[in-house]
Amino acid sequence: MIVKSSILYTITVIFCISVASVTLAFLYLMQNDKENYTEELNIKYSVIAGATLFHLNSFITAKEMREQIKDYKMEEITDEPLKSYILSHGEVLQTLNNRIGQSAIISYKKNNYLNIVHDGTNMLLKDSEFQPYRYYIMRGIFGLVLFIIIFTYILIIRKIRPLKTLKQQIDKFAAGNFEVPSSQSGTDEISEVANAFYSSVNHIKKLNHSRQLFLRNIMHELKTPITKGRIITEMIYDNKQKQRLITVFERLETMINEFASIESTTSGIDLTNIGTYRLIDIFDEAIDLAMIERSGINFNIDKDLSLNVDFKLFSLAIKNMIDNAVKYSPDKSITIAVNEDSIRFISLGEPLSKAFEYYLAPFAQGNTKTKGLGLGLYIVDNIIKAHKINFTYIHKDGKNIFSFENLQILY
Repeated sequence: MIVKSSILYTITVIFCISVASVTLAFLYLMQNDKENYTEELNIKYSVIAGATLFHLNSFITAKEMREQIKDYKMEEITDEPLKSYILSHGEVLQTLNNRIGQSAIISYKKNNYLNIVHDGTNMLLKDSEFQPYRYYIMRGIFGLVLFIIIFTYILIIRKIRPLKTLKQQIDKFAAGNFEVPSSQSGTDEISEVANAFYSSVNHIKKLNHSRQLFLRNIMHELKTPITKGRIITEMIYDNKQKQRLITVFERLETMINEFASIESTTSGIDLTNIGTYRLIDIFDEAIDLAMIERSGINFNIDKDLSLNVDFKLFSLAIKNMIDNAVKYSPDKSITIAVNEDSIRFISLGEPLSKAFEYYLAPFAQGNTKTKGLGLGLYIVDNIIKAHKINFTYIHKDGKNIFSFENLQILY
């Protein structure tokens, strides 16, 4: 199916219009030429027949007759058997009768003849200038022009065909699939663009692999000393110093976890573990991840819903929304309101000091000092986008309301 906004559709329409225009132009020119040529022949034959009959009736001399028809090449047929055969088998195109005689235009084997009858005798003249293949030549020219147009169309389509493949590869790349062909054969501009794209993909693939390897190595190397530090901290008897060290190690653990989340998110979320899960089970997982008391969460759920989502990622998104409310709400509590259209996270607090889009960028934080890196809403936004639903925010009646909208597509 050709999309109406595509280049292929536009080119096809242009060539169809061109073919139609050329066809109509040739039909008009052929019809006009046929009418003009027929009129030209009728005038010619009328002059010759009139001059000849005038001479046969002694109205003008032979010299005067030759003077009148000197511009026309007419050959008299003197072979009687041939003359009789042409008169009996030829097609009469037009007959002219008058008081001094009659004449007829006869077509035979793609030639025109003028038959002049006077006193019972026939004078048969062959038109040596008649062009029997005139219209065949015009049809041949039309066929050649039509062939050139169609050949040009096919050539252009063959040239732009790689664009369709390139678009498919770009769509795959945009979806996070780096497995694209390494090169495109050809030396034209489209092939050069395709090869430049494939080179860019390979370069980005290498950079992405290096980044992932770098982050994962850092996280792996940091987890070991943090674990050892926590173990050693438990052996300290000074409660004040012990609590300070625990806070430091918890801070480091939070940083590593957020780095792991951002690494997973920026690598491109691939929803390969989609399944149907009860929303209440997703909330339970999110609360366990957040490690907060359930007493600080108020649920307002219309009915027991099930969503077709990636369980771990969607739980992580809800967990980050709960964390966000606990960090910024003065009463450290959150209300989660659920209906068939949306999930709303409602908490007390001041309105965001900047536009909502600002907080969807990585490492964005408000004026309040928190323990995070400013990655919570960024991770949530990427997970929500991967599930094709909407993430919105409003402030109303002293409350911040974050919403996951358009849940219908997840049923």
